[in-house]
Amino acid sequence: MKTLLISATDTDAGKTIITTALRAYYQQYFSGLKVGLMKLLQTGVEGDGEFYQQFFDDVVIPLRFNAPLAPPVAADLEGKFIDLNVIWQSLLKLQQSHDLLLVEALGGLGSPITHDLTIAQLASNWHLETILVVPVKLGAIAHTVANVALAKHHKVKLKGIVLNCINSCSEEDINNWTSKQLIESLTQVPILGCFPYVDKIDNLADLAQITAHNLNLTKLNINRE
Repeated sequence: MKTLLISATDTDAGKTIITTALRAYYQQYFSGLKVGLMKLLQTGVEGDGEFYQQFFDDVVIPLRFNAPLAPPVAADLEGKFIDLNVIWQSLLKLQQSHDLLLVEALGGLGSPITHDLTIAQLASNWHLETILVVPVKLGAIAHTVANVALAKHHKVKLKGIVLNCINSCSEEDINNWTSKQLIESLTQVPILGCFPYVDKIDNLADLAQITAHNLNLTKLNINRE
């Protein structure tokens, strides 16, 4: 089976949108492929889990904490600790029952998941192939280079970069703020495409079509059944 971790350069990069779009794409265009979706954990009473519930009823979020803060801080406020074994066991169970498992991370690759472990370290330790979501905005190139450097330091299996228009942006904006040639030259990681800004997200078929038209996912080696 195949597992893909969807991480990003920072918070508010659009991981949830991209994860939703990827699941919609594989479910629509890959007949017979059983696709699962998991978020490592959620901080905040309302968040990604509630967004996913608009479209899916089988999303797994093993741990939740009330405060919308970094996981170890949110856990400390509740007098709890983050049990990675709970997350790991949920991941293993989903891997056994699905052909493709999409796992949404949190924050950027440098974001802490415990007091002594970052998302990059977790991805490396658990051998998770990873996609890096990069928001199209000024400063994105520097953030991308830093996150890729961290990924390479920890030997993360980084499969590609997805540029994401978090706001309405022109082709000139995309080229100026997230130059494909410059990012690929600096990181040696392929850009899989640019996901356009979507004002209203209410249809999985539309998200699947947008994904098919804008992202080249062949490098992910997901096989049709």
